Amino acid sequence: MNSYKALSQQEFSSGDFKIIPIRFEDRMDIMKWRNEQMYHLRQSQPLTIESQDKYFNTTVKSLFEQEKPKQLLFSFLKNGICVGYGGLVHINWIDKNAEISFIMDTELEEHFFEKNWSEFLYLIEIVAFQKLKFHKLHSFAFNLRPLIYKVLENAFFEQEAILKEHCLFNDNFIDVIIHAKFNRNEGY
Repeated sequence: MNSYKALSQQEFSSGDFKIIPIRFEDRMDIMKWRNEQMYHLRQSQPLTIESQDKYFNTTVKSLFEQEKPKQLLFSFLKNGICVGYGGLVHINWIDKNAEISFIMDTELEEHFFEKNWSEFLYLIEIVAFQKLKFHKLHSFAFNLRPLIYKVLENAFFEQEAILKEHCLFNDNFIDVIIHAKFNRNEGY
């Protein structure tokens, strides 16, 4: 298993769910899910096997060796099987904040969206707030999937901002809604 220099603990679990540093073996599933869900991602073109391999062999591989990487990515497992991935992205180590990123197996979205998102949020908050002592986490979501806001708000994220007509989607400008949560137990 890969390990992040930035973290003293690499594995975080809750019941049947676990996050571990992103695995090379999950890259093709991740590519498939990202290509299927491009509509809500900041991804302008489909990923290819070549581009995914290059990304994992260069960008992802280098994250494990950095003291303060720009992102910490995790494979999200249920009973040992990868059902999603995500992590902390656009990390600002100086101001102690990061954006949360997460996608799951497209086939699970209809029936397990809320459960998987909730479990992932719980685990990634342990990483960000308890282990890294970050001050703030936030989401950046195109206003396309209203279920995500319910999940965030149930996890005590509050709507912080709406970026009006911020992104072009199917020839229409749509809003981006940002939710945030603060670490109230920082204890630096």
